[in-house]
Amino acid sequence: MSEAVTRSATTSPGLLASLDPLLREWLPRQRWFAGKGRPVTGFSLVAAVELVPADGPLGVHHLLVRAHQPGVPGDCYQLLIGSREALPPRLAPALIGHVEEGPLAGRTVYEALYDPRPAEVLLDALRTQARIGGLSFERDPRQEIRADLTPRLLTGEQSNSSVVYGDTFILKLLRRIVPGTNPDLELPLALAREGCPRVPAPTAWLRGEFGDEPYVLGVLQPFVQGAADGWELALDELAKGADFTAEARALGRATAEVHRALARALPTVTLGHAQLRGLVDGMVERLDAAAQAVPALRPYTPGLRTAFTALDDLSAEGRTWTAQRIHGDLHLGQCLRSSSGEWSLIDFEGEPSKPLAERRMPQPVVRDIAGMLRSFDYAAHSAKEPVPDWAARCRAAYCSGYAESGGADPRTDPVLLRAYETDKAIYEVVYEARNRPDWLPVPLSAIRRLAGPGPT
Repeated sequence: MSEAVTRSATTSPGLLASLDPLLREWLPRQRWFAGKGRPVTGFSLVAAVELVPADGPLGVHHLLVRAHQPGVPGDCYQLLIGSREALPPRLAPALIGHVEEGPLAGRTVYEALYDPRPAEVLLDALRTQARIGGLSFERDPRQEIRADLTPRLLTGEQSNSSVVYGDTFILKLLRRIVPGTNPDLELPLALAREGCPRVPAPTAWLRGEFGDEPYVLGVLQPFVQGAADGWELALDELAKGADFTAEARALGRATAEVHRALARALPTVTLGHAQLRGLVDGMVERLDAAAQAVPALRPYTPGLRTAFTALDDLSAEGRTWTAQRIHGDLHLGQCLRSSSGEWSLIDFEGEPSKPLAERRMPQPVVRDIAGMLRSFDYAAHSAKEPVPDWAARCRAAYCSGYAESGGADPRTDPVLLRAYETDKAIYEVVYEARNRPDWLPVPLSAIRRLAGPGPT
């Protein structure tokens, strides 16, 4: 095991003030920026660490900055800012702007992850377990990290940024940062201790300690070489008119394996009437808010409400359920199929818009299952000619696979499944109405089904 490298890192005062006008223009254009549609009125500095001194050809600053916007609490973002005297043409897509004053005056700043050299700096720090300022680069000493891996930035992500190193590792840097224990590191570490092969075991990770607040900032995991993204794979099979039920069944088995391992690794709780009442109340509140926001939902509101009252009634009769740690945001895009045909689950961060404490709460596993069932529906409606029968077959195969691998078949608890699928579809209606109105018919078709007279 290599010895940890410790060095101090100082950042000149005035750095954020000099970057402020450039970040106000650049940050809202990033795909992972959550505050779109509202102006950024300013920034406050949470932490700044100089990874590479800016007195040479290349400087690299690691920043945690809080973006202030009217009417909402400011979100904290992780930024990796490179600086050069002039930007080579290959880095033109990474441009943030030219700094006029302050410690970087006269230099051009850019998104450093586009540049192989700063990405190499991060991997080397993880390999040597460096401690720089408030940053701690930690690793599993049982896993080797070679120093000669060529980095490349993945450009298709939505809410975070990932760098692949030589088809061996993938480093995910979280963008929207909150203090506390992040499930994107917590759960894969717990699954690794259980020997669960369905989730790549973390190789190394980046933490920050600034004041009394601990942060998880990034996770390095093995890269599943030649893997197919579940969403893209489903769309490819749809385009060819191919059957996907065998894959859906295998994915159901993989999901059940992960759920069983999480139940062994972390505490489970029993949900009685009092606990279920709280969950149901939250579902009803989200329904009412959604009906106010999206008029197209209002005709279905009475029928949708029965999905939640039926669950409350069942609980009042004495029915209980087990809750445990779950994935929290499961859909086809969070699954990878290796070239050997094995499925893996990735991205355990949960829904980034939810508070961290809520994302770490035990939940019925059916919440994950409902998310995947909705994902099959979305895939079916993404084809040139929608094929709802394809979704129905995949949904059934997924549930069968889940039961084959030792989980309870979710269809044997139709009231619970209907409630969670309804809650998910209501969320989708609001999201699509706000962001992709052309997609609104997809969740509305599910709403019509779920608002029927009884469990589906």
